[in-house]
Order: sequence, then structure tokens, then C-alpha cells
Amino acid sequence: MEQLKLLFTKDGVHYQISKNKTVSEENSFFVTDESPENELSAKMATLLTQKKYKEISVISALNHFTLMPEGFTKHDLGYDLIAYNAPVDDNAEELMLSVNKKFGVQFYYTFPKSTYQKIKDLAVPTKFNFSGEQFLNQISAKNQKEIHINLYHQQCEFFALDHKKVILYNNLDVTSEVDFLYFIMFTLSKIGFGISDTQFFVYGETTENETFISELKKFVKNLKIVYDNIPGKNFLLNGR
Repeated sequence: MEQLKLLFTKDGVHYQISKNKTVSEENSFFVTDESPENELSAKMATLLTQKKYKEISVISALNHFTLMPEGFTKHDLGYDLIAYNAPVDDNAEELMLSVNKKFGVQFYYTFPKSTYQKIKDLAVPTKFNFSGEQFLNQISAKNQKEIHINLYHQQCEFFALDHKKVILYNNLDVTSEVDFLYFIMFTLSKIGFGISDTQFFVYGETTENETFISELKKFVKNLKIVYDNIPGKNFLLNGR
């Protein structure tokens, strides 16, 4: 039987079907004027039921989250902590926890309850994770100041690391070069990272966001494209 991997972003879902580590099908659905949200839901329902899956992996890049030190145990505060970053509806959103022992942090995040229940109703072994934890776990940090940027379709998440310590994580919508650059440069100034002594690493939808990267290169000296999501080799879904 096959494995289904799902990556949920703010306006769509990326899926990958594989068997014995060989990808047989990969595609994305996005909410647009031509393809509204109810159509996306119908496509998701078809995807979940068209095959009998051995295992399902779900990664959420939805930007309802908060970052805490590993070991924080007041889980009942999860919704309240997330609410500092984004409006939360605890009747419609499932509270989730994802721990990254490599860097000693953990994420509280929410996932739509309706989708969560549809997946759980399949009674298939399922792993849920947050994109920030998945991304962080695949970063090879060095003893320097680093910015790691993961690009999606009209969305961006990034980590600021200082000598292998997580200083900041954020996840936001990006629809223009101005938004993207302001987001990065404003953050650098707030955390005291100098452009000349900070290493930048870019992952994900680099081809789709080529203009963003070109603009960023005008301001930063040290930038490396680490992974590009070419067909069948999605960075987060495949891992390293």
C-alpha cells in the first residue's frame, strides 16, 4: 500500500503519494477565484478516499502557532499563547504540540478540526507535525548568525539562529517583493543581526519566488539556495 503526505499552507494543500520511497504522484491545490474553498475541500475528500493508504503524514504550515522552550508543560494555555499571534477559534481548531529536541524548542499550533477529523476517521496511522519543526529539524546550523528562509506559494517562514540557538521564528503571507524585504530587514534590525555578518539560506519554492530572491540579493552579501521544490522532491515532504 501507498503513503500519503500532505502539506497544508494558507491557501492550499500540496500532496505526495509514494510507495517504497518512490513518488508516484505529486500535485498542489490552491484556493483561487476559479477554484474556491469548497472545491478544494471536495478535492481533499477525493484524495483521502481514492486509495487505501498504509500511512498518512500531515504537515501544517498554517500560521496559527507559538514558539516556546522545550519542556513548557502548561498545555492548557496553548490556545491563549497562539492568540497573541493570530485569532483562534478553539471550537474550530484542534490544538497540537510539536517538539524539536535538536534545538530545545516546541511549537503549539492549531489545525482545522473538520480536516483533522476527516483524516482521523480514516483510521490510518497518521503523523501530524508543524512545518516550523520539520524545517528546523532539517537545518544544519553552524556557529554563526544565520537566517533560514523557506518559501511557499505566497507564504514564507524563517528562522533566525545565533550560534545554533533559535532567536526567532515567524510565518507570514507574502504577496509582494516589498512585503518580503520589509519583513526580513525589519526583523534583522530588531534582533541586531548585521547584513554583512549574517549567512542567508533559502529553501522551498525558489523558482516561483525568483524575483523575491533577486531583490534580497541586492541587500545581502551571503546567500545560498539550499533546496528547490522540483517535482517529486518537495523539501519538507521528503526531508533529508
